[in-house]
Amino acid sequence: MRGDELRYPIEQRIENRRMGVMRQRWPILVPILTIAMIGAFIWELVLNAHFQGTAISFHPTVNYMLGPGGSTLINVGARYVPCMKDSPQIPPTTQLACMNDTANPADILCPLATVCGFGGFGADDVPNQWFRFILPVFLHVGIVHILLNMVAQAFLCSYVERQVGSTAFLIIYFASGIFGNVLGGNFALIGLTSMGASGAIFGCVAAQWVDLLTHWGLEDHPGRNLVLLIIELIVGVGLGYIPGVDNFAHLGGFLMGLLTCIVLFPVISRTRRHMIIVWIFRIIAIPLIIVLFVVLIRNFYTADPAASCPWCRYLSCIPTSANNYCQGTGLTTGNTAF
Repeated sequence: MRGDELRYPIEQRIENRRMGVMRQRWPILVPILTIAMIGAFIWELVLNAHFQGTAISFHPTVNYMLGPGGSTLINVGARYVPCMKDSPQIPPTTQLACMNDTANPADILCPLATVCGFGGFGADDVPNQWFRFILPVFLHVGIVHILLNMVAQAFLCSYVERQVGSTAFLIIYFASGIFGNVLGGNFALIGLTSMGASGAIFGCVAAQWVDLLTHWGLEDHPGRNLVLLIIELIVGVGLGYIPGVDNFAHLGGFLMGLLTCIVLFPVISRTRRHMIIVWIFRIIAIPLIIVLFVVLIRNFYTADPAASCPWCRYLSCIPTSANNYCQGTGLTTGNTAF
């Protein structure tokens, strides 16, 4: 049994819920994460100013999110598959625009290992920067991007942390953010970069769903709340189809958020039947979490991960002539998604 179930009778827990009394009075991790992300973004701007002379990139392409250039974003740790493994479509011998290049098309080219940074690829010159599944959670494309994410994080994720406690929140947040990157690494166009806390934030969105569905009988207006959550999810996924936005982070974060919240969310069960149903879902969710991570990480390290699901790319891409109908690598100067 969970700590709350041992400390408080069911009636007290129901009353606490109605009064808005949660497991924690204040969030602890969300402020720390927010400060870390703002600090990381300031470093991105400083680095771009060092390379290009301006903190915000206007050449070779304009970063419409008001942030660094594409090569700088790769250099600081964005999810970029060619830096993570040997990819036949964009091999290690590929040359990209250097961080200090401001021409369009690029006229100063650097080896892939140089643009990827972090000491390159080692003696065998094989890309191996697996940490790009994790690091992008802390990074953002531009001022607009980090502002939107930090506002959502401050309100939504703070609420979730207070509901579930800091330890459970840490697991939900990073499992969601990392899985969003794993999913995108498998099925997004290989030449696109991605960064941001969106996947982790969508894990917090999933927590709202688990809270509502497991406490349906305790809600004053559950039907209305469900409609609002559906609209919220449709808008979030719809925004994922805007060019430059990584919908795989949204979808992957939401899926993993659902599974981890099923396991970790403190549920009030008023009947034995309800408690049994909750535990059945938890028992199913735990191995499913493990299987999803193992299968997709193994698939990522195959020659062409997207071949296992050719249609999956359309979950984050509407085919048009401008994007070559979602085919190819998607590699162009400054392509970055969040």
